[in-house]
Amino acid sequence: MGFLGSGAVSLVELRVLDGPNLYFTRPAIKLTLAVPGWMALPEERAGRLASRLGLAPGPGARPGSPGTAHRRRFVARLAGHLTRELAHATVTALAVRARPGPEPDQVVVAYPWRRRTAAETFGREVAGLLGAALDARRSIRRAIAERAARVIEADPGPSPAVPVPEIPVVAVTGTNGKTTTVRLLAHIGRTAGLSVAYSSTDGVYSDGELIEEGDYSGFGGAGTALSQPGVQLAVLETARGGILLRGIGTAHNDVAVVTNVSADHLGLHGIDTLDQLAEVKATIVRITRPRGWDVLNADDPRVLAMRRLATGRPFLYSLDPDHPALRAALAERGRAITAIDGALAVLEPGRDAEPLIPLEDVPVTLAGISRHNVHNAMAAAAAALSVGLPTRAVVAGLRSFVLDPRTNPGRANLFELDGRVVLVDYAHNEAGMAGLTEMARALRRAGREVWLAYGAAGDRTDEVIQGMGYTAARGADHVAVAELHRYLRGRDAQETVELLRAGAFDGGAAEVPVFPDEVHALDWMLASSRRGDVVAVTALGQRPEIFRMLEGRGARWVGPGRLRALVRRARREPPRPGTSTARSLGPARPDARGRRTAPRAPGPAPRRTSR
Repeated sequence: MGFLGSGAVSLVELRVLDGPNLYFTRPAIKLTLAVPGWMALPEERAGRLASRLGLAPGPGARPGSPGTAHRRRFVARLAGHLTRELAHATVTALAVRARPGPEPDQVVVAYPWRRRTAAETFGREVAGLLGAALDARRSIRRAIAERAARVIEADPGPSPAVPVPEIPVVAVTGTNGKTTTVRLLAHIGRTAGLSVAYSSTDGVYSDGELIEEGDYSGFGGAGTALSQPGVQLAVLETARGGILLRGIGTAHNDVAVVTNVSADHLGLHGIDTLDQLAEVKATIVRITRPRGWDVLNADDPRVLAMRRLATGRPFLYSLDPDHPALRAALAERGRAITAIDGALAVLEPGRDAEPLIPLEDVPVTLAGISRHNVHNAMAAAAAALSVGLPTRAVVAGLRSFVLDPRTNPGRANLFELDGRVVLVDYAHNEAGMAGLTEMARALRRAGREVWLAYGAAGDRTDEVIQGMGYTAARGADHVAVAELHRYLRGRDAQETVELLRAGAFDGGAAEVPVFPDEVHALDWMLASSRRGDVVAVTALGQRPEIFRMLEGRGARWVGPGRLRALVRRARREPPRPGTSTARSLGPARPDARGRRTAPRAPGPAPRRTSR
């Protein structure tokens, strides 16, 4: 990274992408260029300069008015053209991608690299060339020749070091469910007798043992997992940030899994919309081996659309056995997995559906009540079958993977304490919150209530943070905000709290107390709730402390057998007349800003809990 000059054109960032990335399926350089000089030029002058530079007529060749989005697209095309001209002068055939940048006066140029130092030198010369091209008095041919000579004279530097795996690799991405899917798939692999290494946001593990602690869902985590001695299968969590900042940590994968695309981490690194986020996550399906499989969530339209880019064979999953996309995949000699008559079932061309296991017997699905975890189970089972694991091992792995604090910490961990069900989950965005409230409601006995404490990291957009509060209030009877001071990430603490509370009020909450952390919020809920209630907390910052608190109070972990009993009890008890629930507040309605809001519940005015 670096800065070059502060005038009409400057190099904001030169980023080396060591692996497959958003722009190319091989290592690349990404240049972010500030181009205020080009953005401010009168239209006629910009057109004359483009013609002088040899920009061919066609779409994007008209400069447009100064400062407009049209002008920025024009400058991006011009930057790509000059990049190709400079490459041609160095006797290099270079693929180039150019697009508008993250800021109104920025463009992005990307190109593959084979020798790092030369590629970085080339990028700095591109920035200088785009600035020099603003001066109509200078010979552009001479400017190109001078810069090409410097690139040719530069030390080539090292070659890329992206690992080329010799063992089966499964890459897993998506907004929600990545870590659970990775852990479950690794467990299935070990059940089949393989030595399995996996990387995730919690660390790198080899055969269940922690090798490196921390967020290793990027390039470094992949390399560490693949380097473990004797490993036979690698399962790699592949997060948005890692793809954008360094690229994917393997040259290819044998199976790609995409769980979903929902609002999270928008507004970072130039990714502002769900469609842009989907483009980033689709990177893994572009590097699947041709005889490999792309496991895609057919219930998510953006994930399903990735079939157009996928290089592997389709293996779709859906809660709907009659989903048209499943039929289309089978017609293309692909495969599918779905739920039929309460059991997971595999679909293959020309064969009857093959039942695998009843959902009630798959602990990760919480006896079938958690739809997003049913999706995770389908994704893991499909990936396991795709790498050739035997069906009996897949079934055994699904049956034996439990949601306890050791196997899947912080993801749908259930406890019983003083007659209450306590649910500890990682829900960190709107989709995760919807899944959490779905589980809590399904476990609630008739006439009882759901209590929910939640927080949010500061690097979410205002809309996502407020949406979490809205979703929480719509799904719970009582809500509270737990502050996350370790995860402010540049945002003011009070601002985050007020956004979370505003969303909850929009969702119909009468009171939204605030606590300094998750432990204090949980303590309040346990003291305020009654026997038979469900108490849920989003364990984002204090997961170990919450587990210690529950253990110290004598909480019992809810195993698969007990969970089935709790679900059956909740299902067979009809709601009592007059029962107050968050869903009884009436349908959501649009407010003045177009958000979906609900009628306010009666009760005292909201108060802020003293800290």
